[in-house]
Amino acid sequence: MGKADKIIESWFANADNWIAVIDNAEIESRKLCTNQAVIQSILSYPVNTILDIGCGEGWLAGTLRSYGKLSYGVDVVPALIENAIQKDGNFYQLASYASLAKGIQLAIGSFDAAVMNFSLLDKNDSENLLKSLRRYVTTDGFVFIQTLHTAAIEDNERSGWREGSWNGFKRAFIKPYNWYFRTLADWYSLFAEAGLKVIEIKEPLHPATQKPLSFIFVLQLQTPG
Repeated sequence: MGKADKIIESWFANADNWIAVIDNAEIESRKLCTNQAVIQSILSYPVNTILDIGCGEGWLAGTLRSYGKLSYGVDVVPALIENAIQKDGNFYQLASYASLAKGIQLAIGSFDAAVMNFSLLDKNDSENLLKSLRRYVTTDGFVFIQTLHTAAIEDNERSGWREGSWNGFKRAFIKPYNWYFRTLADWYSLFAEAGLKVIEIKEPLHPATQKPLSFIFVLQLQTPG
């Protein structure tokens, strides 16, 4: 079983726990900072149709719709998509990153923007996904990526696989997985390969400690060639 398969297997096994964690706002950094940071980043740009890739139980897509945006979510985990539809309506579709990279049909033909909020965990699947975004996002459309800040990672001077865990959650999560860390330089290289121009980088800070929690990359899809 490859690393991407183990990531998916973990999310299948922990879907119910994850839904409970999000529904009860049990992640301090999200509650205090990063959720609002990604919402405000998206709202500050001229986008109306948004594809949430790796949407989970749908909190972000649902929130964006409350601001009048036509948002649509995709995820590989059936239990998460079913929960999102149950809570929010038929704005969600089951899809893996591999299938998106191959060009599956979505309910909406094209979007002004795509967002990936802490959802780029694998190496190859993430790279192939970013390189395929022009299938779904209009030229000159925007891409928003939120990921852990390098300051939050030990041994942050080289890209590579990092051991993951569910430590810190009070619920009985199982099957931790490894995830792929990228240096800032390697993020920039990947964006260039995918035809994405960096417009802005935001670094949300924990309100008490003032330490950076994440990077939010604001990118624009360039005309190929």
